Amino acid sequence: MNVSPDELHNQDRHWSRHAKRYDEVFLDPYGPEVVNPLWAALEAIPDARSKTIADLGCGTGPLLPHLAARFGRVLALDFAPGMLERARARLDAEAADRVTFLARPMHELNDLAGQVDVALAVSSLVMPDVRVIDRTLRSIRGMLRTGGQFLGIVPSIDAIAYHVMVLYDLALERGLPPKDAERQASAQAERRYYDFVFGRFHYQGLRQKFWQPFEIQHRLARAGFADVRLDKVLYPWEDVLADGEDLSAYPRSWDWFFQAGCADAGSRSVS
Repeated sequence: MNVSPDELHNQDRHWSRHAKRYDEVFLDPYGPEVVNPLWAALEAIPDARSKTIADLGCGTGPLLPHLAARFGRVLALDFAPGMLERARARLDAEAADRVTFLARPMHELNDLAGQVDVALAVSSLVMPDVRVIDRTLRSIRGMLRTGGQFLGIVPSIDAIAYHVMVLYDLALERGLPPKDAERQASAQAERRYYDFVFGRFHYQGLRQKFWQPFEIQHRLARAGFADVRLDKVLYPWEDVLADGEDLSAYPRSWDWFFQAGCADAGSRSVS
């Protein structure tokens, strides 16, 4: 399958344009009030100093200093030069010696086949064309050594629907009639940017894939991963979402964390 160079360049341009404001525009899974299973999963990797880890779609590189302090070799890959420029600036000289930067799309990994122990994809499996996602997942599977692990976080479309629901409930509790409550909740949650059936998001030129939990399991299994485990990355309401302070009594919103291993030939189990 060929990926249109024009489409890659277009998204490259939009992501690079947003690089300076990335931390303001997008959810931060590393914030102090965020419950993120990724930290425990990374700490559980044995003998990390002898291993190679790849941060695929590293963006502005918030995870790179932590990875460079723990792992022997770090590959930091992103297709947007503006993101990589900011990522490099996060590293001191000692950390930079262990990090190799790669400017390329996430599906171009053939030269790294069998060289990586742990692959990370944090908020980067967001290509709007699922054919590219499937190709990328197969490439990630191919880059992992025997016994390798794949960890990641993907944006949750079901959490957006949940946000609309609780905003609607809140509007009803404040006395709005149902139709007005629907309009207000839809506007506050910016529902116009989302396609809930196909899990798509469009904002200022950026186009992203959002995920349902069953699709994470389905696509990872198809790519040859096994023992797929899901958990939630929980965000504090007041920091990230409309009317957050008034929603503090509700369970938190989330993205999906996943952890998977490499399936043997003919074995593609999902748990």
